[in-house]
Amino acid sequence: MALTRYSGVFEPADLDLLQRVFDQLCRERRLAQKDREQREALAEEVVIIFQNGVMNEAELWQSLSKRRRA
Repeated sequence: MALTRYSGVFEPADLDLLQRVFDQLCRERRLAQKDREQREALAEEVVIIFQNGVMNEAELWQSLSKRRRA
């Protein structure tokens, strides 16, 4: 269940955290700027997991990292 605190509005610190995790995952997955659809899907995944309560940067990255899935 999504947290009501995050009903579409994020604090600047939240956005910074989401951006860092997204950038790290893009590097890991080797997603270039031209990979628009894949980047958008990844961004959506990151936000959904964050909204569902995974708000620690390391835990958020680990939940989506291919390294952790292998």
